[in-house]
Amino acid sequence: MGHSTPIVWEDSIILTSTSPTGPKLPPPPPQPPGAHNNIDAHRQHHFSVISIDRNTGTIRWQTNVRTARPIGSTHETGTWASASPITDGKKIFAYFGSNGLYCLSFEGKVLWERQLGPFTMKHGHGEGASPALHNQTLVVNCDHEGQSFVTAINTQNGKEIWRKNREEPTSWATPIIAYPDTHPQAIILGTKAIRSYDLKTGSVLWSCRGLSHNVVASPIHADDTLLAGSSYDTRAIIAISTKNAKGDLTHTDHVLWRSNLRPPYVPSPLLANNTLYYLRHYQNILTQRHAKTGESTHPTVRLSGLLNIYASPVAANGNLYITDQQGTTLVLDQKTTTPKATNDLEEPINSSLAIAGNQLFIRGSKHLYCIEDMPSRTSK
Repeated sequence: MGHSTPIVWEDSIILTSTSPTGPKLPPPPPQPPGAHNNIDAHRQHHFSVISIDRNTGTIRWQTNVRTARPIGSTHETGTWASASPITDGKKIFAYFGSNGLYCLSFEGKVLWERQLGPFTMKHGHGEGASPALHNQTLVVNCDHEGQSFVTAINTQNGKEIWRKNREEPTSWATPIIAYPDTHPQAIILGTKAIRSYDLKTGSVLWSCRGLSHNVVASPIHADDTLLAGSSYDTRAIIAISTKNAKGDLTHTDHVLWRSNLRPPYVPSPLLANNTLYYLRHYQNILTQRHAKTGESTHPTVRLSGLLNIYASPVAANGNLYITDQQGTTLVLDQKTTTPKATNDLEEPINSSLAIAGNQLFIRGSKHLYCIEDMPSRTSK
């Protein structure tokens, strides 16, 4: 089981997963204060990285990188394999939070591993932030209820390049690597501030306040503009100019616009053709704004046929694809948001969809699906 989004490299699809094994174990440690709607591991689990042939769907190899009782509980809608893997085309990096960071070859051999936890997550809801990659640097954000930190790891040997403590509570947002002013930066959302870290040194370059507790949705950076949102105790979506950004940007002209109307909680926003698309909280209400100005480009749309949504929206070939937890995908025209098709796989889906070429990969609770846009044939 796992909610990590599949990644595609050439003819390989890479997944992470866990599966229970062995006899039932003694009761686990108590869950942290405020715990609710969680599940515990009552057996050991295989923590696995899986390579699938993109052309045939057959499993090429499955490497169990760890067999142990998962550290900590997870929310009933989560798993112990919720962080997505990442690759540079030569190595595969799989992160299981408190249960380790692993580097594998494309043949499935473990090259190195590193333990960064254990972490105490808010309400015992488990982990989910994925690593970010730039050249030979892997950035991992470790926000939890203890001493939070962000670390940069050398992809060649697993050694730490730098580590910076963060005065932040638990978050689940994945860092992004951005290049404002051609200066590589790791940008990480947080309750107290959005921060940009110099990729070489870990120094904080700029920050901006305004998000909520329980930050989940990951940000977007394009054309020297950062777009970030959160929706828990504080509703906020913010656009920040990152060009020549330094210091605290909160009350400066670098904040291009902000709004408290219908921001996202779990699904990350989507940017396509200068339009920002995002869902209210994790519900079926879609908002569209111009990325630079914040101006509403279309009326807010309620997406008929969809219920709660954890998967982030994706776009391709002029279409938007939005998938709910019940396994229904609604296809919308990107310009008009007019519904074009509804497809139901009748299987719960929490993972975001992956697109490669003319193929769409959808990970359900039991199956991985490949949906292909076949070229039309004309009869002679």
